[in-house]
Amino acid sequence: MTFEAFFAVLPFGLAVVMFGLGLELTLADFGRVATAPKAVLVVLACQIVVVPALGAALLLVLGLAPSLALGVVVLLASPGGPMAAVFSHLAGGDVALNITATALNAALAFVTMPLVIGFAVGRLGVGGAVTVPPDKVVQVALVVLLPAALGMLVRRLRPHLAVRLQRPVRLLSIAVVFLAIVVAVAPQAAAFLRGLVAVGGLVLGLSVLSLTVGYVVPRLVRLGRPQAVASSLEIGIHNVALAITVCATVLGDSRAAVVPAMYGALMFGPAAVLTWFLARRTPDQPSSGSRNSRRLPKGSWA
Repeated sequence: MTFEAFFAVLPFGLAVVMFGLGLELTLADFGRVATAPKAVLVVLACQIVVVPALGAALLLVLGLAPSLALGVVVLLASPGGPMAAVFSHLAGGDVALNITATALNAALAFVTMPLVIGFAVGRLGVGGAVTVPPDKVVQVALVVLLPAALGMLVRRLRPHLAVRLQRPVRLLSIAVVFLAIVVAVAPQAAAFLRGLVAVGGLVLGLSVLSLTVGYVVPRLVRLGRPQAVASSLEIGIHNVALAITVCATVLGDSRAAVVPAMYGALMFGPAAVLTWFLARRTPDQPSSGSRNSRRLPKGSWA
C-alpha cells in the first residue's frame, strides 16, 4: 500500500478506534456531567483552552518551521486518546471522568479543532495559507461521532457482543495507531532523523507540559486527587490518530503529521512514569466525585 493510499483509508482506521471507545460508553456516562460538572468542565477547559494557549506561547518563543508549528497546533487541539482511561485506572484516577471527558471532547473536536487551527494560521502565521474546508470538517466529525454512537448502540442492545468485541477491536485500534505513526514518519525519514533530537525533545516537552497542566489546574480549583490524576492523563495522552488524519488528509501536510506521529511514539513514556509514581503514593480520602468512578472491566481499553 502506498503512503497516499494509506492516508486515504486512515479515517476508516480512526473510525475503528472511536467504535471501540463507544463499546465502553453508556448514556449514564454522559449523565455524570450533570452530577459532577465541575470536574468535566475543568478537564475540557484545560484541553481546549489552557494547553493550546500555552502551546501557542511556546511557538512564538521557539520560532519553529511552519509545518512543525502546524503539527504542534493540531496535536494540542486534538482530544484525549482512548488509552488515557487505562493509565488512569492503573494510577488510581477517576475512570468515569476519563470516559466522559474523552467522549465529550471527541464530540466537540469538530468545532474546537478548526477554531484552534484557524487561530494559529491567522495569528501565529503557521501553515501558510492553509484553511480547513467545511466538507473536511464534516468528514472528521462523522468519523469521530458516528462510530462511537454505533459502539454505544451495540453495547446497549448486545452487551455480551460488546464484551467479546472489546479485545479484537482494542488490538486492531493499537495496530491502526502504530501504522499511522510509522507511515506518517516514513516519507520524512531523512528529515525525521536529522531533527530527531529537536523534534523528540519538543514532543517530550509537550507531553510533560500537558501532564503537568492536567494535574495542577484541577488541584488548584480543589478537585480531588482521583479527578486530578484522570485529568492529567486525559490531557497528556492525545488522540494521535485523529491529529495525523487532520494533518495528512485535511490539511494535506505530511511534514506536519510527523509531530503527532512522534508524540504518539513517545507520549506513553512520561505517562507511564507518572502512572508509576502516582500508583505508589497514598491516595487522598475519596471525594464526592471519586464515588462515581468505576473500574474498567477485564479487557477494557477505552
